[in-house]
This record gives sequence, structure tokens and C-alpha cells, in this order.
Amino acid sequence: MTHRVAILISGAGSNMRALVEDMIGDHPARPALVLSSNPDAPGLAWARDRGLDTAVVDHRAYGDDRAGVDAEIAAHLASRRIEMICLAGFMRVLTDAFVTAWQGRMINVHPSLLPKYRGLNTHARALAAGEREAGCTVHEVTPELDVGPILGQARVAVHPGDTPDSLAARVLEKEHILYPEVLRRVVTGDRRRLDMG
Repeated sequence: MTHRVAILISGAGSNMRALVEDMIGDHPARPALVLSSNPDAPGLAWARDRGLDTAVVDHRAYGDDRAGVDAEIAAHLASRRIEMICLAGFMRVLTDAFVTAWQGRMINVHPSLLPKYRGLNTHARALAAGEREAGCTVHEVTPELDVGPILGQARVAVHPGDTPDSLAARVLEKEHILYPEVLRRVVTGDRRRLDMG
């Protein structure tokens, strides 16, 4: 059975592209929807150019009504019969009710070696702390931010003279390898932690 996957983005969608490109050919999942919180997200144009189904839920139209945003997202997911969600640079915090409804079927990639450096500005914080290695984590999404069960991690060395940008670039390369591999495993029922160098 082929799993129908929605990928949620807010920007360029480089992890979305890595996931989509990996799902070509012999793969247990297919990209059934690319949904963005930003109507001008460059990732939407990339997805449309490849014939993928896309949708926009612009949170600005809802003001403070987070539940309304999530209800519209849920409607798009239902209409496409989505079975799994991949967050890929989706810069919105989803409501607890939405996350609970999708728990076990929603994963995210985070640019740190969780549980270290939850939230934002991960690379600057890792450098300020004098870390010798950094990396990325794919985890299940739970109502508490960035604390869901870890499904995979990939590590990079921190180099002398690294800046947040240079470190981010190396970590992003690892994200593009780790995230597709974890998705491939999860949709076949394999939730064993994957560790990559």
C-alpha cells in the first residue's frame, strides 16, 4: 500500500524537495499534497512545476484564530486522504488538538541534536556553547515543542571559525539525507532510531 503524504512548508522547501525526489519510483509513499502557510513560498512554485497538488492556508487571514487555521489545514488533508504529514520548514506552531489528532502520523526535522537547542537559532546557540558537533533530528511531533520520540539523527563536526550560516549549510545537507530515509522507514512501520554520521 502506498502512503499518501502531505508536506507542510513556509519557504523555499529544500527538505520538501528532498522528500519529493526520494519518493519517485520504488517507494512506499507518494507526495499527495504540498501545503504552505505562505502564499509566496518559493517551494510552492517548485511543487506546482512538478505537477504536485498544492494548497495555501495563509494564517494572516485568521488573526489570532489558530484553531481556525488548523481547521482549514485539516480540511485540505481530509480532501486528499492524507495518511502522514511531514513538516519541512513549516513556521507555524500547530494547536495541541491538531497535533494530538495526528500523533504518530506527523514527523518533523529539526536543525539540532535534540534534546539540545529546541526552538529557534539552534546554530548560533550551539556555537555559543562551544559544541564540538552539531546536527539534525527527525522526530515525531507531539504537543510539546521539539520533544517527540527521536526517529533519527545525523551529526556534523563543528569547524574552527564556523558561523551560524556555515554550520547551518552543512547541517542542511544532512537533513536532506536523513529526512527521506526516516520517512521511508516510518511508512513501512520501522520506527527504530536511525543514527548517521
